[in-house]
Amino acid sequence: MKRIALVIALAAVLSTVCNAQDKAQAALDVIMTRTSIRNFTGDPVSQEQLETILKAGMAAPTAMNGQPWRFVVVTDKEKIASVFAVGPRSGMFKTAGAVIVVCGESTSMRKPFRQPDAPATEQPNMFWYEDCSAAAENILLAAHALGLGAVWTAGYPGMERVKPIAEALGIPEKVIPLCVIPVGVPAENPAPKDKWKPEYIHWNQW
Repeated sequence: MKRIALVIALAAVLSTVCNAQDKAQAALDVIMTRTSIRNFTGDPVSQEQLETILKAGMAAPTAMNGQPWRFVVVTDKEKIASVFAVGPRSGMFKTAGAVIVVCGESTSMRKPFRQPDAPATEQPNMFWYEDCSAAAENILLAAHALGLGAVWTAGYPGMERVKPIAEALGIPEKVIPLCVIPVGVPAENPAPKDKWKPEYIHWNQW
């Protein structure tokens, strides 16, 4: 009986280790195989898929838990066409199932750092750009993990791009569009670029 119990316990441990390894490999595969998709089938992206993608975005690291990110999700084809499908690179938007505009609040009402008894005042979100960039990367990875495609297209700091998007979508003045991400069912399958360059790494000191 002791031997049987030991075998069962060992099998459980091995199963746990294998599951952990499988999860780690799956996560690394998503990171390593993600690539920018600019051509979509035109099929819609479901509400459930979009919410899963946005949950992943909001799971990103954020300085002092500030969570300055805000998202405008556009699924209306006519609005996508009128707001985004203009200019020389409009094709990707015409066939996207949805467009996610990742925005950041440049200021917010909160208490000064490490002053819990102080009244809340309007404070600059010094790290909104970094926080929202992390959220955008999570969005790209989540889309890939769901079998969808996506690509980061620039917003901030190019005000010539930011202003018309903000005006068209009614985005408040203190909320800044960082980037625009078309999401959809891929109509292409480009190979991921090999960006591994050991010469870019400096161990312990430059």
